[in-house]
Amino acid sequence: MLHPLSVAPMMERTDRHFRYFMRQITRRTLLYTEMITTAAILHGDRGKLLGFSPVEKPLALQLGGDNPEALQICARIAEDWGYDEVNLNVGCPSDRVQSGSFGACLMACPDRVAKAVEAMRQGTKLPVTVKHRIGIDERDRYEDMAEFVRIVAAAGCQRFSVHARKAWLKGLSPKENRTIPPLRYPDVYRLKQEFPHLEIEINGGITTLEQAKEHLQFVDAVMIGRAAYDNPYLFATCDRDFYGETEPPPTRQQVVEAMLPYIEEWTAKGFKLNAISRHLLELFAGQPGTKAWKRHISQNAHLPGAGAEVLRAAAQQQLLASSY
Repeated sequence: MLHPLSVAPMMERTDRHFRYFMRQITRRTLLYTEMITTAAILHGDRGKLLGFSPVEKPLALQLGGDNPEALQICARIAEDWGYDEVNLNVGCPSDRVQSGSFGACLMACPDRVAKAVEAMRQGTKLPVTVKHRIGIDERDRYEDMAEFVRIVAAAGCQRFSVHARKAWLKGLSPKENRTIPPLRYPDVYRLKQEFPHLEIEINGGITTLEQAKEHLQFVDAVMIGRAAYDNPYLFATCDRDFYGETEPPPTRQQVVEAMLPYIEEWTAKGFKLNAISRHLLELFAGQPGTKAWKRHISQNAHLPGAGAEVLRAAAQQQLLASSY
């Protein structure tokens, strides 16, 4: 199924607790894991790395790696664990990722990416997709990106999520690479025009659903990243606006109430509240009382034994502050 809207994979952001939280706001938007390396999956704690609640679906696993055999095994594992899609990261520009010869630097090696995609497709029935940049360093002409997509599509990839900025592999930090290189949306639109049989998703600098609707006139799907974390409630109407659902969107207070049993379940296992509550800090972004909400959580969520009562009290503080 083609999802017109997704939340981008984000390191230290899109873990299982953030995704569960987002599911209280939108049931239909496609969600992604953080990027997880093949080495971590093959040698690490898979329960911790790959575990998720069924409510988080539809859910895609994003992999980092370049070894076809390892990627094939991990694609098979993704299917076994119940994911809906497996995505290959060809967009992350961090030094750590480059040192492992994967991420954005792979844009210079389309044949290697094609072999990886082919191997992954042999390992799973799940859709195998690729997230990439429009270019890297001096290799940033539209023609370079189109050649990359042509070669990788020939290996069987049908969906490309395109961050509409190039990446500088040297000289810019990952954070700077999300803001300094200029956005080139027309290049992504052109890609869809020239490859009409492929699913093309646009990503980068999109902060509102109105912008998403504008992009959907030219591409198949829109991926929203940082704005989903900085203002998660902007997704409250997307099930209605993008998927035709008729149920009214939840209120922010209803989202808080829906999170309480989940928080009680995890803190009862000894899990620290602030590892979950950090994802909820911006629920009231732009609303009266948001400072009171964030202040109460920040001052109390880290304390020993902190649980759902902290969120209840924070919601009360927000309500009181907003009534003045």
